[in-house]
Amino acid sequence: MVNPRFPRSTISTLTLSIAFCIVLALSFLVTHSDSSHHTDANGGVAHGLESTRRPILALKTDPLNPRLDQIRKQADDHRSLALVYASYARKLKLESSKLVRVFAELSRNFMDLMSKPQYRPLFGNDVSHIDESVLRQLEKEVKEHIKTTRQVIGDAKESFDNQLKIQKLKDTIFSVNEQLTKAKKQGAFSSLIAAKSISKGLHCLSMRLMEERIAHPEKYSEEGKPAPPEVQDPNLYHYALFSDNVLAASVVVNSAMKNAKEPHKHVFHVVTDKMNLGAMQVMFKLKDYSGAHIEVKAVEDYKFLNSSYVPVLKQLESANLQRFYFENKLENATKDTTNMKFRNPKYLSILNHLRFYLPEMYPKLHKILFLDDDIVVQKDLTGLWKIDMDGKVNGAVETCFGSFHRYAQYMNFSHPLIKEKFSPKACAWAYGMNFFDLDAWRRTKCTEEYHYWQNLNENRTLWKLGTLPPGLITYYSTTKPLHKSWHVLGLGYNPSIGMDEIKNAAVVHFNGNMKPWLDIAMSQFKPLWTKYVDYELDFVRACNFDF
Repeated sequence: MVNPRFPRSTISTLTLSIAFCIVLALSFLVTHSDSSHHTDANGGVAHGLESTRRPILALKTDPLNPRLDQIRKQADDHRSLALVYASYARKLKLESSKLVRVFAELSRNFMDLMSKPQYRPLFGNDVSHIDESVLRQLEKEVKEHIKTTRQVIGDAKESFDNQLKIQKLKDTIFSVNEQLTKAKKQGAFSSLIAAKSISKGLHCLSMRLMEERIAHPEKYSEEGKPAPPEVQDPNLYHYALFSDNVLAASVVVNSAMKNAKEPHKHVFHVVTDKMNLGAMQVMFKLKDYSGAHIEVKAVEDYKFLNSSYVPVLKQLESANLQRFYFENKLENATKDTTNMKFRNPKYLSILNHLRFYLPEMYPKLHKILFLDDDIVVQKDLTGLWKIDMDGKVNGAVETCFGSFHRYAQYMNFSHPLIKEKFSPKACAWAYGMNFFDLDAWRRTKCTEEYHYWQNLNENRTLWKLGTLPPGLITYYSTTKPLHKSWHVLGLGYNPSIGMDEIKNAAVVHFNGNMKPWLDIAMSQFKPLWTKYVDYELDFVRACNFDF
């Protein structure tokens, strides 16, 4: 029976509303249940409506893909970082430490991690969707590897920094050494140019003296005049001085005569080249040098000195030797600093080789003292004529000490001839002040010996150029050692020579590049030379020498 208080239509409406609510509630429960279970136990099959929609979305873009890419990028970056540190450790020569192996192992661990079977599907080309739980496990392991890598890098940083500093220091030292070597070569080349160039003052003096010679030929010419008898008197003290430097030659004569006990018993044989003959004649006519006898001649006055007799003059005509000297490019000039000085053509000048022809130049003399033009005489030298030469030809001061200045430094002992005839440990001696017994020279035929070896050395295979090596060979067994106080060397390159040693020396020698007439001369030694310059001469004052 129908309740009279509720109409039939009202009951019907209420029933429909309740049924709609029940259906709506059931639909919500089903939808919530499906959304909470996307996959089955195997992780590959989807359920309900979501199982239909998920594969379709995955074909477009999986929201976990960026996360996977980031994990993979971090792993690759740290693997590369480990490889870089391993390579750098090898560069720093840390192979003996564990760092190289540790970094290499870290790099391999990243590779092994990505190659594990459970992670391989994540990187396949046909992956339809990404298992988040697998991704989380991969991310966890990658982070652990990254943490380990960073910890190892942090621990190794101090070692790397120290090694980096050491390597940078080594690189700096190497670079500085390269610059120093280059600077030394350039310095040696510049010093050589400075030493062998003619200074403005010297050029001025030569020109003014030559001007005087041309203006008054009758006053200075020796042509047609007989030679004074003193020039050939064997009872006097004779000196040989071969130079093209007018001022230097005058200092040698001036210093020798100011310290001689009997200057009138001394005879100087000055030989120069044709170009400087006039200036040299005027220079030695301007004063009497305390009564000493001075003969001035040119090389050309000795007619026997020609290319058919003198090996050096013959070799100068050689195309190879001309190419060695005169076709040498400037950029190659500093490549060999050791032998750079031997490329100076002065070593082929006949003035340098006249010392090997003394018996023929002065046939009536028995003894003669040879002097270089860069020496200063400080004492009377007549005591040299009283020395018993024991039949030897050359009286000279030896220069060897320890392993220095031995024959091995001057000759090529890899050549069989040199190795057979000479001892590499034989003591060398110095040119600059040499006392020669000309009679003994003639008996032992030293000039012929010199010619023999000079001809063999045309290609410079026995020794480099110069006069000392052939001198050491020529007088190998005929040299008489003199006391060191007769001849002190090194004032042109060695600043450490003691003043006591210099004061006790009969002759001081400015051998080296720092000649006393140059601006590069050592100031502590320069006064030893300048005090014998004839400043009272008008020609010297006119050239404004700044000594």
